[in-house]
This record gives sequence, structure tokens and C-alpha cells, in this order.
Amino acid sequence: MTMSLTNIRSPRGAHKNTKRLGRGPGSGQGCQAGKGHKGHKARAGGGVRIGFESALPLYMRLPKIRKFTNEAFKNKFAVMNLSDIDKKFNQNDTVTKEKIIETKMLKGAKKNLKVKVIMKEKDFLCKKMIFKEIDSFSKKARESILKSGGTIL
Repeated sequence: MTMSLTNIRSPRGAHKNTKRLGRGPGSGQGCQAGKGHKGHKARAGGGVRIGFESALPLYMRLPKIRKFTNEAFKNKFAVMNLSDIDKKFNQNDTVTKEKIIETKMLKGAKKNLKVKVIMKEKDFLCKKMIFKEIDSFSKKARESILKSGGTIL
């Protein structure tokens, strides 16, 4: 038998007949046509929207955030540790923001922030250095710099 357009058939399992709903009780899907008894989902065009919950929905149960935040106006600092500055700079050096950036202690987006010098270690005396155009100092860092003979301009 030769193949022609009149005897072409699709392979077995390639075609599945659609379920014919509501075609009488003998079909097995008659009467309510698989929709159950009455109710919103049984009606034409019925059904619930995405995210619907029959009880109090989740978005109404969760607390709402209504507080004021000052994030846009907050002073943000790039924090530098005094001991790190002490390791990178020599005696009687002038420490500025530009020199800190040159030594690659400040990278990326932190270059645009104000610089604050803090001190973490206890009983730490730094070298005698001149700090120029640095925006802020912690109390301990300021005391340690002045105690070692350095100046803050």
C-alpha cells in the first residue's frame, strides 16, 4: 500500500478527543457537567479572582507600615578605622579624603560619602598626623589623635 494524502493517519496517541460536557446523563458528564451543585463557581462566567481568600485576606491581615522615615535626609558616612589609617600613612603625613581614596581604602560608591574616623582598639596611640577636610571624628579617635600630637583641621 503506498502512502498518499487519502490514507495518512496521525500516530497512535497523538489525538485525544475533548471531554464533551453537559450532553445528558449517559455521557458521564451530564447534569451539572463537572461543576458540582450551584454556587459562584458553577455559574457561567463565575469564579474568583487571583489571590482571593474566602476569609479575611492576607493583605488585610498584615500590619501596614505608616511610620515616617528620614532615610532620604540621613547623613551617611564611610567609616574609617584609625588603626587602618595608621598602618597606611607615615609620621607627619597629611590625611585627606583624596589620599584615602588613592590608597584604596575607599572604593566604589563609598567614595561619594562623607568620611568619619572612628577608633575600635583600646589604649591605641596613633602616629602624629595632620587630618585635613575629614568630615567627622568619634570622641575616642579625636582624643587619640590629639594625644599623639596630631592636628585636626
